[in-house]
Amino acid sequence: MNFGEILQGKDEEGKEKHVPEIEIIRGHGQAKTDFVRVVVGKEVPHPNTVEHHIEWVELYGITKEGRTVDFGRMDFEPVRTDPIATFHVNKLDDFKAFCALEYCNIHGVWQNCIEL
Repeated sequence: MNFGEILQGKDEEGKEKHVPEIEIIRGHGQAKTDFVRVVVGKEVPHPNTVEHHIEWVELYGITKEGRTVDFGRMDFEPVRTDPIATFHVNKLDDFKAFCALEYCNIHGVWQNCIEL
């Protein structure tokens, strides 16, 4: 089995929204900081109960040279946190794409990538 075989994306999306949406936020605040935000259930909220919730989100960047950068993982507590993760990214213009993974405790691992 290949890891890619377990990843689900927009083609598998159903009534519950699992695909992680990736937003680029440039020049935020006085420091003009760049961020990448990952939101699960942006338009239609994903359930957030002990029985059914998003456990984590991970973000990866692909540089223009083709190097993969792991920005980290954010874990969520069911009921008490919403599945929104914000990552500070230095030199945003060095990247050509971002990819996010998220894990639903019932429906598995979902993916999404955007190109800049």
